[in-house]
Amino acid sequence: MGYPFQGIINRRSPHFPIILIVCLSLGCSGKNGMNEPGEKAAFKGQYPIRAVATVGMIGDAITRVGKGLVSVECLMAPGVDPHLYKASQKDVDRLDKADIVFYGGLHLEGKMTEILEKIGRIKPSIPVGEQLPAESLIRSEMKQGEITTDPHVWFDASLWAIVVEKIGEALAGFDPSHASAYQGEAQAYRKEILELHEWAKARIAEIPQSQRLLVTAHDAFHYFGRAYGIEVRGLQGMSTASEFGLNDVNQLVDTIVERKIKAMFIETSIPRRSIEAVQQGCLARGQQVVIGGELFSDSMGDPSTPEGTYLGMFRHNINTIVDSLK
Repeated sequence: MGYPFQGIINRRSPHFPIILIVCLSLGCSGKNGMNEPGEKAAFKGQYPIRAVATVGMIGDAITRVGKGLVSVECLMAPGVDPHLYKASQKDVDRLDKADIVFYGGLHLEGKMTEILEKIGRIKPSIPVGEQLPAESLIRSEMKQGEITTDPHVWFDASLWAIVVEKIGEALAGFDPSHASAYQGEAQAYRKEILELHEWAKARIAEIPQSQRLLVTAHDAFHYFGRAYGIEVRGLQGMSTASEFGLNDVNQLVDTIVERKIKAMFIETSIPRRSIEAVQQGCLARGQQVVIGGELFSDSMGDPSTPEGTYLGMFRHNINTIVDSLK
């Protein structure tokens, strides 16, 4: 019997137990009536469609686009860092029961990437960030010389509007009988996001040019900076799996002191100690810098709050940044 995940089963891998569970749970040969490797399960018309998303921003978009036709489960709760998240057996069960899967891609779900890619052999599985035009993506060279693509595409609302369209197209292709409904909801939500995009540009313009420096724990905001005209400096790299050292802290302190920046920002999904180290370094140089507030970066807020939606999370971030730096 051949398994679709055969190529990645390595007993020395830290992911071996989870990968093995996925293999046994999701893949076997067509002799038993299951899918052959590479074959996609067809939707059988049982509503609501069961969709699984990895992070809240994607789950929010599916909920809006699939209104009334799709139920959505998110693997990662509010405040969870997707770069470091490890799949549990419960996650594997959810993926097993899903009709369709959406995830960020571009290595956003660092430790889950291998599993998510292999699930694509079994059922429709869409890495939404990878649906964007290649020229719109930000690529950077890491300290080791590796070129990596920034996965935080939701911080440019104009790009996220494209992602919403792509989700609408994916659902329409999966469930053609309701294609017009998905595409209509996607266009309505896209319009709201593009209005948010214009509002954000106007609000950031309120910050004096000399103070337009956004200092955060990790490099999650480069799409944001490019879209809204604000310089961004993160202590860590694009992934929180990267380490920072004393030299990184000192370089950031030099910039803040030289430009007399008033505030830095912590993130809901990352411990604040890294930014507090920079704050202490500035204080030792005679520069008082406050924690301007908490930003949502890799995770949205609690579903019961306004910040538990993409629009609410984005507005919170903009207002927090502008009110602290203006």
